[in-house]
Amino acid sequence: MGFFDDLKKTVTNAFNSATTPSNTVREIVFSDIPTSVEQMQALPYGDLKDPFAVAALCVCALCLFPTQQETSVAMMNYLKGPDPFTPADIAFVKDRFRDNKEYKPRSYFNGATPDNNYMPSSPYTIKVTENPYSRDGGEGYLTLWLTSGGADSMRNITLRNKPSTGQWFVFSDSYRGLLADIRIPKCQDAWA
Repeated sequence: MGFFDDLKKTVTNAFNSATTPSNTVREIVFSDIPTSVEQMQALPYGDLKDPFAVAALCVCALCLFPTQQETSVAMMNYLKGPDPFTPADIAFVKDRFRDNKEYKPRSYFNGATPDNNYMPSSPYTIKVTENPYSRDGGEGYLTLWLTSGGADSMRNITLRNKPSTGQWFVFSDSYRGLLADIRIPKCQDAWA
């Protein structure tokens, strides 16, 4: 047996003996996008006890920012709990929407792609994934991943649990990854 035969046997045995934990994927469905904190709270998961729903609600709140900034900020304050949205957060979000990039959060809804200018169809569905490493941030922290129709890789958001209430809140500025650049919509693409 040669070197590569031994190597192949070792790699194959290691691969076969390894257990690969699976991802947990949940789809959060909205018949309509909440447009106020009260509407958000009235949803079945508006109590913020479902971390997957909290991640999806963050996308909804960010969708409102370009047209209803005060409402969006109020919704983000609700989702961030004891860690409010700061003036620096507001400036960051404004910057990410500059140059007609309000489509970024819409890209997380199923069916929203550059070809349809990131316009999802109803019911509005967001796929949220927990992977085997989502809980590596320590007890009480959970990093979830969302799929964007305009990006090649998923984007993450970290949530923190408040044990006294059982609620999950958007942790610090982890929502920022949801606003990273993606492919531009067809209507803005001069080469389309």
